[in-house]
Amino acid sequence: MMTEFWLISAPGEKTCQQTWDKMNMATTQTSNLSTNHKFNMPELKVGTLDVLVGLSDDLAKLDSFVESVVKKVAQYMADVLEDSRDKVQENLLANGVDLVTYVTRFQWDMAKYPIKQSLKNISEIMSKQVSQIDNDLKARASAYNSLKGNLQSLERKNVGSLLTRSLADIVKKDDFILDSEYLITLLVVVPKTSYPDWQKAYETLSEMVVPRSTKLLFEDHDSGLFSVTLFRKAIDDFKQKARENKFVVRDFQYNEEEMKADKEELTRLSTDKKKQFVCVQLSTYYSLLNIIKSFTIMLMRNLKITASLRGPEL
Repeated sequence: MMTEFWLISAPGEKTCQQTWDKMNMATTQTSNLSTNHKFNMPELKVGTLDVLVGLSDDLAKLDSFVESVVKKVAQYMADVLEDSRDKVQENLLANGVDLVTYVTRFQWDMAKYPIKQSLKNISEIMSKQVSQIDNDLKARASAYNSLKGNLQSLERKNVGSLLTRSLADIVKKDDFILDSEYLITLLVVVPKTSYPDWQKAYETLSEMVVPRSTKLLFEDHDSGLFSVTLFRKAIDDFKQKARENKFVVRDFQYNEEEMKADKEELTRLSTDKKKQFVCVQLSTYYSLLNIIKSFTIMLMRNLKITASLRGPEL
């Protein structure tokens, strides 16, 4: 259940404590309408009435912008968590605590928002900070998604139909005749329903096919991968006759160095993705913390403006 917060500027009694006690009596003790928390607001420089009116008019725009960035951060957190989206809420932390705890125990950051500066300056600092967070997250998201896309592209090569997938993790060196000037081993995808036809026909698809050289290397749901050995000069003729019989010859050359490089690239991308994930996750935590700070301070600023425009209050 989502928690709803109201930030209240209460008319002042003789002391702040008296105002607090009166509000608690009205909202908590007699009617149980809410759970109240003190919100410590420092003495901010109010400025002139014209400045307050101008800031009040600008607040709606800044409010909309900050809210949109907050939603982007939360959505991006859900995106990077991928299969663990159910853990989004527990990962949306500010300063190491959940957002309810952070807001109810909020402390003004004097270093980032010096109270000696005017409300206008504080507003500009906040706007620039949230804009920077928005830009940083866009850059990190782009880098992460690019890396993720490259990794998925490589991973897709290792799954799917025998007609399209990589064969590097299926075949072995012993399945091929290598370093022969005359002979070559081809890999052929044959539908399961055509196994008998393949066995009967492969030796006669062209001249110079080595008899009894075929071997079933791998099967998926629909097809099987067969090897066959023939003389190099018969390759083109064999491929053409294979196509006519609905047998698909895969273009594959056994090269241990290239296969090793592909596996290393897959491992590297997987490792880099994990590193990027941690980096993005930490960046998101930090960004969310600062946005929530900005958003809370913006509310406090609005409270101060409203209170100043209305007259002496708590």
